[in-house]
Amino acid sequence: MVTEEEVEAIGRTLVDTMQPLKARFRALFTLRNVGGHAAIDWISQAFGDESALLKHELAYCLGQMQDERAIPCLVRVLQDTSQEPMVRHEAGEALGAIGSPQVLDVLRRYSEDPVIEVAETCQLAVKRLEWLQKNKEAPGAGPYLSVDPAPPDEEKDVAKLRETLLDESRPLFDRYRAMFALRNVGGEAAALALADGLVCGSALFRHEIGFVLGQMQHEACVPQLTAALESVAENPMVRHECAEALGSIAKESCLETLRAFAQDGERVVRESCEVALDMYDYANGPEFQYADGLSKLQASG
Repeated sequence: MVTEEEVEAIGRTLVDTMQPLKARFRALFTLRNVGGHAAIDWISQAFGDESALLKHELAYCLGQMQDERAIPCLVRVLQDTSQEPMVRHEAGEALGAIGSPQVLDVLRRYSEDPVIEVAETCQLAVKRLEWLQKNKEAPGAGPYLSVDPAPPDEEKDVAKLRETLLDESRPLFDRYRAMFALRNVGGEAAALALADGLVCGSALFRHEIGFVLGQMQHEACVPQLTAALESVAENPMVRHECAEALGSIAKESCLETLRAFAQDGERVVRESCEVALDMYDYANGPEFQYADGLSKLQASG
């Protein structure tokens, strides 16, 4: 059982701007795993931070926790046009992940947002909530235990799923369903099919491809992820997700690229490489868990 004092100590690490970003990330994911009202309150407090990357991850974690007590905070973030687009987008996605129909009206309103990444995210979230209402139950957890912005397609054929994924005339929701189905099928052919999506038109779509490839951790897609990270013309939201994917894959072939771009001129890319290098160290080191805020706290007590 986690005590209130332990949650508070981890929360203080999260909101402490003097802490290294990698320590704050580990504290955040510890709070996500702990759950509960106090954890949500600490995560919500950090949305005043200057790091768009951290705020993006705050919203992601609140969505993954699927606790309706996070809804008021996420709605405020979505509505706050002073927040970076990638933060507002993640707040919209998190509202869809929580799965409550009470947010349908606000999501429909922001489906018309002038920021395209925010609008597309809210459109997807509306489609997810409508799908949940129609199907009466959430999709199965699948192999990755994440709450996804769309349920996986029932199709299992990689070639057919690739065709849907890359067809830009198809609704974004259908292409996302193909994306998550390919991820769940797994293997090199599916990973390479997904990597082909890194050149599609929507930045939101490309960023989700980066995220999914990070979940799959297949080394075959390192060249495509590296190319996207190296492209200074690419949307920073996409570059950041590709950096974190390389950190998750955590092979020698990723290390040099991450070190090089840890000095990038774009803050969110620079910080993503810092976090990705910490993930690389974790994957290749003796540590038992990445979200180690609790074990570190207990070891020092």
